[in-house]
Amino acid sequence: MNIVVNEELKAYIEPLTPDEHDALERSILAEGCRDALVLWGDVLVDGHNRYGICQKHGLPFQTVQNPRFQSLEDVHLWMIDQHLGRRSVSDFQRGVLALRKREIIAERKARAALAHGESAEAQATAPGAETAAAPEALATLPAPEPLNSREAIAKAARLSSSQVVMIEKIQKQAAPELVAAVKSGTISINAAAAVATLPAEEQVAAVAAGKDELKQAAKRVRELNKRKPREETPGDEKASEDTATAGGSESADELHRLRARVAELTAENSELRKQVAQLQAALPGDSAPF
Repeated sequence: MNIVVNEELKAYIEPLTPDEHDALERSILAEGCRDALVLWGDVLVDGHNRYGICQKHGLPFQTVQNPRFQSLEDVHLWMIDQHLGRRSVSDFQRGVLALRKREIIAERKARAALAHGESAEAQATAPGAETAAAPEALATLPAPEPLNSREAIAKAARLSSSQVVMIEKIQKQAAPELVAAVKSGTISINAAAAVATLPAEEQVAAVAAGKDELKQAAKRVRELNKRKPREETPGDEKASEDTATAGGSESADELHRLRARVAELTAENSELRKQVAQLQAALPGDSAPF
């Protein structure tokens, strides 16, 4: 059997961690490959890890075709739905998948509306358009449920609406290093959303400083946000004038302290790297690196 591994499909869903892959390999070696691999023609859609393990150890496996796929978009939506239902997928990844599903559905809807408009215009100008019968629609997969609200996205991902908002913020504002920290579980979604509001270089420095510094950075951002003055209303103008100087100065001082701490940690990290490099250079040529 000729099975084609599409690298784009293989990378579409977050890969297993090394520990998860090792656990799956032990399970297959002990019990065999119990679940069939899903194919679209010759293309492998679901079961990339199982296929790789079976190939490595020469183990048999079963395959099943899904003839309802009409396009790569259908494949993507099916893959997303499969992983949204799996317990092993993290909250963050479920949120990312649900947001990705919303984008696919929105793009498909926009294309369908454009195609319908063009088709209607062509029919109106064609000879005999008044009596022409519309061709029967081709059979396709059932239309996926629209995710046109945060509540719908949250329901699909089994999250709260506030978690969806935080994941959107992380996707838009977080540095790649911070995103990686969320995926690995080093920092929570809530804390990462707070740290993501910092400049990119400060996010990177906090990640490099470790888990405890990430927590402290998130705490400082939250405290700073609590001290921000409320949105003014006409009745608040007098009170705002009395407190603007003190409140603004306090917030500015806190922000300055936060940035100074990040700069200090970055400098310490750089100095440690230099010391390690010097120690490695001083080792004898036949000594093993540490």
